[in-house]
Amino acid sequence: METRFNYVEASPGALQTMLKLEGFIQTSGLDAKLNELIKIRASQINGCAFCINMHTQAAREMGETEQRIYLLNAWREAPFYSDKERAVLELTEAVTRISEQGVPQELYERVRAHVDEAEYMAIIMAINTINAWNRIAISTGMFPGQK
Repeated sequence: METRFNYVEASPGALQTMLKLEGFIQTSGLDAKLNELIKIRASQINGCAFCINMHTQAAREMGETEQRIYLLNAWREAPFYSDKERAVLELTEAVTRISEQGVPQELYERVRAHVDEAEYMAIIMAINTINAWNRIAISTGMFPGQK
């Protein structure tokens, strides 16, 4: 497999913009493990093999269990996620597929039962950022194991 082109060489400013988004998320107070779950789930929905590979490895390095990583695409049927994680995973799916039904008020309220407005925005920014990374990786032909 080959990438279509090196987006960093073609547009260094694009990478810098994405890194600014990542920097915001890292300083927002959002739990790093929860952020990785967001990244993995959105990447699964978008079919971004490069990002799934990267973020499952990162989650393992943070101590996430294999079981929770393997069952993430079936989180509704798995008893291994907290109520907060479930709400955030549902929000991740809704925002990633926003054209289907938006973000229903009931979902917003379920998430807000666990987070304040600032953390809600950090979660939304994390979801938006990984969706942008997925679209960059897929559009430029990135694949797991590439250097």
